[in-house]
Amino acid sequence: SSISTVSNAGPSPVHNLTLSSGGSSEVLRASWVHTHGQRDSYHLALYHSDSQTLVRNVSIPPNTSTFLFDGLLAGSEYALKVSTVAGSSQASTSTHQWTAPSIPTQLRLSPGSSTSLIASWVGAAGAAWLHLALHNLLTQTVTTTLSARRGLTSYTFQHLHPGTPYWLGLNVTAGPCTTVGPNATAWTYPLSPGNVTLSSAEEQSSLQARWSIPEGERDFYLVTLQEGADGAPMRNISVSGDNSHLTFHGLSPGNQYTVQVTAVAGPYRASACSTAAWTQPLAPSSVNLVSQGSPYSLRASWEEARGHGYVLALSAMEHPVKNSSLLRGVTNFTYEGLHPGTLYTFEISTVAGPYTSASRRVSNWTYPLPPEELILSNQGHCTSLQASWRAVTTGSTGYTGTLWETKFQEQVRNITVGNNWTNVTFEDLVPGRQYTLEMAAMAGPYRSPVRSATEWTYPLAPTGVTLTNTRRPLGLTASWDKAAGDVDQFHLQLYSKSHAAQRNITVGPNTHNFTFLGLSPGTQYFLKVTVLTGPYRSSSHFATEWTYPLSLANVSVQPGRRPQELRVSWVESGGGRDHLVQLSVAESLSVIRNVSVPRGVTHIDLEGLVPGSRYRVEIISQAGPHRTSSQSAIGYTVPLAPLALSASPASTAWALAVHWETPPGQRDGYWLSVLEEGSSAPARNLEAGKDSTNVTLAWLEPGTCYLVGVWAVAGPYRSPAKNITGCTIPAAPTNLTLTNKGSTSELYSGWNKPRGRRDHYRVTLYSLSLQSRERVHILSPDAQNFTWTHLEAGSRFAVQVTAVKGLFEASSTNITQWT
Repeated sequence: SSISTVSNAGPSPVHNLTLSSGGSSEVLRASWVHTHGQRDSYHLALYHSDSQTLVRNVSIPPNTSTFLFDGLLAGSEYALKVSTVAGSSQASTSTHQWTAPSIPTQLRLSPGSSTSLIASWVGAAGAAWLHLALHNLLTQTVTTTLSARRGLTSYTFQHLHPGTPYWLGLNVTAGPCTTVGPNATAWTYPLSPGNVTLSSAEEQSSLQARWSIPEGERDFYLVTLQEGADGAPMRNISVSGDNSHLTFHGLSPGNQYTVQVTAVAGPYRASACSTAAWTQPLAPSSVNLVSQGSPYSLRASWEEARGHGYVLALSAMEHPVKNSSLLRGVTNFTYEGLHPGTLYTFEISTVAGPYTSASRRVSNWTYPLPPEELILSNQGHCTSLQASWRAVTTGSTGYTGTLWETKFQEQVRNITVGNNWTNVTFEDLVPGRQYTLEMAAMAGPYRSPVRSATEWTYPLAPTGVTLTNTRRPLGLTASWDKAAGDVDQFHLQLYSKSHAAQRNITVGPNTHNFTFLGLSPGTQYFLKVTVLTGPYRSSSHFATEWTYPLSLANVSVQPGRRPQELRVSWVESGGGRDHLVQLSVAESLSVIRNVSVPRGVTHIDLEGLVPGSRYRVEIISQAGPHRTSSQSAIGYTVPLAPLALSASPASTAWALAVHWETPPGQRDGYWLSVLEEGSSAPARNLEAGKDSTNVTLAWLEPGTCYLVGVWAVAGPYRSPAKNITGCTIPAAPTNLTLTNKGSTSELYSGWNKPRGRRDHYRVTLYSLSLQSRERVHILSPDAQNFTWTHLEAGSRFAVQVTAVKGLFEASSTNITQWT
């Protein structure tokens, strides 16, 4: 339509003004017819109707009759005003038109739920209206129609049928323009089947799946069966959408199966929760119950049977039942802590879900315990052994035993007794023989480990044991007789009460005598012969005998502490009970003294003897009935010293007379020693007969003192010395002179030195004229002159020189002279 506006004077509006889209959604073409009249130009103003917005405002030459507006909005209404301009005047004409609507893109139809579909699209802004029509493809009916204004981009169709395919058509309009848009097809989600169950069918190894049919539609059901909960699908079966059950055949017994039922509608699926069930299990096969030699355990084994586990039961008379459950995969089970020697019954069933198979049953015995505290004892008997044991605390049906000769491995007896027996005695056995008893407890077909005990019968002691002196040096011979029975060895024990050491000799069973050499002399020995058989001994009575004593060695006779004593000593040469010391005077064979001395003493002092006498000593060693004499030994008692010893000068100045009195006792003689006093010369020795009482010592030095020692001598011994000092008379001075050398008051005297010694000189001057007192001077023993002074003139004098030695003196002759 167009509207014209005419001014009072001026140009005329255009005629036949049109505005067309030509099917375009972005372009409008304006055209008109020129009118008569004046015009300078055309002015075109294009407005958007909804917003009243000026879109274009253009002026064009006056001879132009069309104009193209582009870049417009699709599906929008525009208003055009065309003005004819002449000078300042103008005449206008108006019209309006729609651009063609744009077709929406990316139309999508998708299920929102089992009863809804969601439609969505893009690019619908260029349409004023959208017209949607939803068709049910199954019923070929329109379910829903919808007209919506510009701006809507999606829509949800509600209250649809589950699992149903739908077709959606879309048209757009803008003013008088209508455009057919895209279409889409989609299914609503199907509903999952309900109340799915899986249970055993009537047929063996079959399972039946059942479910309830949900509302709505579906193409079909997909029923999936898998082994276990996580196994791979083993069967996929499609059934029609109106079906409600399916049976699976040929399944494995005792297996768990899981079924899932899925409703399929187009590309969509709805699965029910899976459910599981078990097929009926079979009982295990090859069931065994083995003892493995243990008294406390049994091992059950079987071949694998399908199922989720096993139920086990072990039972025995008078004992509680042991129940156990095991998971699948285990094919054996060991029962510990069982009762030895007991019959047990084992039952096993396979468990698969709620089902339990029939049971398999097998029985067996545990091994019995061996007899405890098995003892084989001879109880001191030589021909019998008693076996005893403590009964086992749990089951056994009896005991069996075999008695063997250990050395020869020969069976002697076999016994079988009831389980209430605890001892048995074996009679008529060989003395001293080793036997081994092997015993075992019995239970069913089994025997316990063997317990063994070994023992010897008691041996018989040897008889006729003797110990004799062989007359060999220090030897004794043992002999004995063998008694009946076995002997491993003979043990000979030879000992003496006087010696800590003893001889232990072991000899073979066929030896019946033995000689002991190298024994201690003079010793009483005791012999015991013992039979050795295993750990046992049987001993004879003691036999005894003495070895001959040895003669004593190194017998010596020495003077005692006093002259009336002798000390007899010897070296103990071994053996003997005691010694007999026999004393006799050497010149006679008659024994004057018998003294018994115990063994171990090695000397004796004999008292009350005669000093200085010669004696003979013989020592006899005694050992039991045997005696041995030593060699004789000679000894002297020490003589007594001489009595009353004196030494006096003899009649000559050259000798001393020595005298003594005879002491008591005997002696062989006297021994004298003369030693000059102050001299380094050796002493003079001389002997005197045993009856002498004096000796004159001649050829001595005058005026000399001598030490004289006198001993009584008997054999090699001397009495204690008797000593005395005696001095010889000194020699008188010779050649004495008295000379006057012309002096009135002096005289000179001189003399020759005599032989020997003296203590000093005593020089005496006598006055012969006046009878006055003599004058005396003591001079040294070496002086040979002396001068007399202060004498009276004309007087006659006499002089004498005396040599003095102790109490003895020797004077010269007198010599006279005048002053």
